[in-house]
Amino acid sequence: QVQLVESGGGLVQPGGSLRLSCAASRFTSDYYAIGWFRQAPGKEREGVPCIRSSDGSTYYADSVKGRFTISRDNAKNTVYLQMNSLKPEDTGVYYCAAATGETDYSVTYYYMGFEYDAWGQGTQVTVSS
Repeated sequence: QVQLVESGGGLVQPGGSLRLSCAASRFTSDYYAIGWFRQAPGKEREGVPCIRSSDGSTYYADSVKGRFTISRDNAKNTVYLQMNSLKPEDTGVYYCAAATGETDYSVTYYYMGFEYDAWGQGTQVTVSS
């Protein structure tokens, strides 16, 4: 099973930037997709972006399009989430997750949160002045 470790969270002012990292214990070819999710206090978990391993396709939540970028470094078995122009509503615990099942699905399917069977411990992001 893939083990995931997130890092890079912290406190940042509105308009600032952070880069989150998700380090995986196995080669990127061992999972079909990596997704970033976030959960704010009192709210349900929501998908942020995800990346499909087979073709590198990505899918973003409307709320983060143009501000967040997901990328991967296969040599380091790491997926990144670059977050720019941060807003207070981006505050929450950010988790990365991996889909390691036996079937490859569309990136849209993965964005919806299906098929993920490995989760990191989460990293806190707080956007506040």
